[in-house]
Amino acid sequence: MVKLEITVRWGGSGRTKTLIRERRECIKVKREDADWKIYHLIHPGSPITVEVLVRESGLELPVVEESLARLKRYCLVERNGGEVRMLNFGEALIRNQIQYDDALPYTIENGVIKARK
Repeated sequence: MVKLEITVRWGGSGRTKTLIRERRECIKVKREDADWKIYHLIHPGSPITVEVLVRESGLELPVVEESLARLKRYCLVERNGGEVRMLNFGEALIRNQIQYDDALPYTIENGVIKARK
């Protein structure tokens, strides 16, 4: 049973909200919840396949693919064929800088640093 629970406590009382339930239970999740779950299934330093992410998350393949596309756009992961790996802080920082700073004289294309045209 895959279950993700968040407990919020204030004033001595607590409330638990179940975000993602058992795999066989069909529910809709927010994009952010799917992204969070997928991102935290990827271990730093070791690539993981999309098939394993689908199996471990309990989400459908299109949901996982959409989530990975968003995580890549946010410069948090890198895809190489069927494998996905988490970017470390330095890599994410550089990619965000390259993506959003038009004044930089270089860019990265397919892992190669090139002069900006």
